[in-house]
Amino acid sequence: MRDFAPLVPGRASVYLCGATVQGEPHIGHVRSGVAFDVLRRWLLAHDYDVHFIRNVTDIDDKILNKSAEAGRPWWEWAATYERAFDRAYQMLGVQAPSAEPRATGHITQMVDLMQRLIDRGHAYASEGNVYFDVQSYPDYGKLSGHKLDDVHQGESAGAGKRDPRDFTLWKAAKPGEPNWPSPWGPGRPGWHLECSAMAEFYLGPEFDIHCGGMDLVFPHHENEIAQSKAAGDGFARYWLHNGWVTMGGEKMSKSLGNVLSVPNVLKKVRAVELRFYLGSAHYGSMLEYSDKALYDAAASYQRIEAFIHRVAERAGEIPVGKWTDAFAEAMDDNLAVPRALAEVHHVVHEGNKALEAGAVDTARELAGQVRAMLNILGVCPYDPQWYSPEDNSAAQEALDVLVRAELDRRQQARADKDWATADAVRDRLVAAGVEVTDTAEGPQWSLGNARGKAN
Repeated sequence: MRDFAPLVPGRASVYLCGATVQGEPHIGHVRSGVAFDVLRRWLLAHDYDVHFIRNVTDIDDKILNKSAEAGRPWWEWAATYERAFDRAYQMLGVQAPSAEPRATGHITQMVDLMQRLIDRGHAYASEGNVYFDVQSYPDYGKLSGHKLDDVHQGESAGAGKRDPRDFTLWKAAKPGEPNWPSPWGPGRPGWHLECSAMAEFYLGPEFDIHCGGMDLVFPHHENEIAQSKAAGDGFARYWLHNGWVTMGGEKMSKSLGNVLSVPNVLKKVRAVELRFYLGSAHYGSMLEYSDKALYDAAASYQRIEAFIHRVAERAGEIPVGKWTDAFAEAMDDNLAVPRALAEVHHVVHEGNKALEAGAVDTARELAGQVRAMLNILGVCPYDPQWYSPEDNSAAQEALDVLVRAELDRRQQARADKDWATADAVRDRLVAAGVEVTDTAEGPQWSLGNARGKAN
């Protein structure tokens, strides 16, 4: 592990391999967006000028095949699901990138890159195709650990390919498929080529951080390194790879049929709770999905949220404070979010103790620290992304009236020593998701973003 030292002081340049827009996004697709949004927020919190690029692959065999099966134009199919990914990112509070280039908008840069590779002896044209000569690059396999003799690109042999280990930079046009002109004939770009060309165009020949899913380490990222460095670029200085969301130990994918689309999961929990769940594990670890794990994460978030709301009720507005040293140490240690969250829960625990002891000013200060830490993780309940008092005021007022009536009945039952009725009321509220806390000032309640206090 290395300390982060940016290429340009005060600036952080980041490239994230984005979506291949072939279908509706599931939560496995958007995990990288959440994970590396946390990275971006942490860099911004340290006053870096962050240049964050996330590409869109809008031309690909899968897009062409699926659009053809549906009888729809390939460009309309890609645009439809690009919008679906955008909606998913927005719902989960993922900040928009500095730029979001499409592959089809950068054919010129790809042609230039291929010409440089051919001129340097690292690529060759054959029968309208262009291939990268893997044996011409001695460091091939360094990122993934693959030995050259064991390389399988996972693509067809290709017309005119000299060595099956070579990978495709440019695919010769086929009847009925979209194509663009090039010095070697009409065709379309290979998958690996596009990211190298766009990263160089937006971030320069050398940049700081390249991110993406661990399934991209080979062949995609290995091939990106080979073609960029063979062309003379320094390319990425740091590599970060996020783990998969799995079900039954297998990667979540459409081919396995174990897909959970973002809109469907948001029928189970709020968007902020889904983001909290997806971001709660270390970015490099696997995240095994289950409804129980999702609901447990939601409940964990609600406890943090309830603490902040209780403090606000007692102390008024909570200014955003400064994160703790323990939180910073965790985040600086390769974004160790589980440790950072443990610190959040510790501060919440201390804040609740302060509230119980009547130390409201102390609780307010601790709540400010919690807000600062949640801002880095992108889940502060007072972020307008998640909470709008204007939008929720009418529903909040109605809910408050109903809950107060139940709590008044419970208080009367307790005064009458009718413990069975008092317990039944509380159990009914808990079953409805209302958390009741008995305090010296009377019972308080919380439910998601709603909150209230029974007088």
